[in-house]
Amino acid sequence: MSYPLLLGCLWVVAAAGVSFLPMRAQFAPGLALLIAAPVLIVWLGLAHGWFLAGIGSFAFLSMFRKPLWYFTRRALGRKVAE
Repeated sequence: MSYPLLLGCLWVVAAAGVSFLPMRAQFAPGLALLIAAPVLIVWLGLAHGWFLAGIGSFAFLSMFRKPLWYFTRRALGRKVAE
């Protein structure tokens, strides 16, 4: 098994573990997972082809759609629901 696949599997296990935490405790580990995911997806794409990276990207966007929407609106200076 290659390192990108192994780390991708560990990332999924970590994301599942973070989802069991109370909402206030999810922020820091969730942000770390949010930052690590694109790096892992690119590495996976380089090692195993861009088809798998595309599938990983769709899964990532599906899981983090609300935080990404929040950060995008905030970066653009638009009003954010609080």
